Amino acid sequence: MELTVTQENFSKSLSAVGRVASTKTQLPILSNILLRTDGSRLLVAATNLEIATTQYIGAKIVKPGAITVPARLITEFVSSLPKGSIELKVVGENIHISSGKYKSIINGFIADDFPELPTINEQDSVSYSINIEEFKQAVSQTIITSSSDSTRPILTGVYWHSYEGWIYLASTDGYRLSERRLVETASEVAAIIPSQTLQEVLRTVGDDTDTIDILFDESQVRFRMNDAEVMSRLVDGNFPDYRQLIPKESDIVAIVKKPEFTRVTKVAGLFARESGGSVTVTVDSDAKSVSLHSIASELGENTSELDAEVTGSGQVTLNSRYLSEALGVVDADVISFSFSGKLSPCILKSTGADTNYYHVIMPLKS
Repeated sequence: MELTVTQENFSKSLSAVGRVASTKTQLPILSNILLRTDGSRLLVAATNLEIATTQYIGAKIVKPGAITVPARLITEFVSSLPKGSIELKVVGENIHISSGKYKSIINGFIADDFPELPTINEQDSVSYSINIEEFKQAVSQTIITSSSDSTRPILTGVYWHSYEGWIYLASTDGYRLSERRLVETASEVAAIIPSQTLQEVLRTVGDDTDTIDILFDESQVRFRMNDAEVMSRLVDGNFPDYRQLIPKESDIVAIVKKPEFTRVTKVAGLFARESGGSVTVTVDSDAKSVSLHSIASELGENTSELDAEVTGSGQVTLNSRYLSEALGVVDADVISFSFSGKLSPCILKSTGADTNYYHVIMPLKS
């Protein structure tokens, strides 16, 4: 293999795929990046057998071929080179890299030892093309409530599914739950996408990306953005029937300005660190207010209050971090905060009639 690429494109692609290359593995080849010519392009790819990511960059191909090279070394080396052209030449199992006055030889492995990159049969798959900003927002709004508990794998991803003519994303860690309505659809799909995969997709999205193409088969999902792809296995299992956990109505409703609610939650959280993060939220219909109270036994206590449009009165104790994170992803200047009692789930959503996002937080026992 012999070719020329630009430092900027090569470095960007190495950094993107190198995140997936595994450093903790019994298969040394998985800590390598695959370089392989593909027509007039260079394929740059890595896999950890759960996720595979690929990038295509333009190249001046002199001689086609392939090789795998240690991910960390080549990524850091190429990122340190000056901008301009880089010449790559494979000699045996080594790759010779030269750029101006910089010349290096990196020991590699033959490409035949690299795992075969996964593929999806497009004819037998369900596909979607989605505006990238909507996709990024929907994933960001739901991924935060997925679980990191590997003993409950079906909760470690985001449930991508069709329901009543729409695509919904949902996740829960058992303490909170989120649901986002995304786009209309005529096709049926039900898949749990690992949160790690979605995080990788968000990191891969470029500034020039307008849409993302998503393809599902029975066991895999593929995300394609311009010349980049992320492929992943789906999580096996059936996602719980989460809709029954979302209350249809609440007895106590407070309509509040999100910036003010965010500020008082942040302040209350400072005093809640010693009490497991718990803050007590009081909704008062007579005072038309919402107040947050938190206690730090050795430091003091805090009560912060904000004006609100209120229906009903009551009190509930919540994890301040969960409340703060929820406020960070509800896309509205004015939001609805509702519950029915001390032990009932709390719902945060926008106040519009056609809200597309629900965030549910389970209360703490006070």
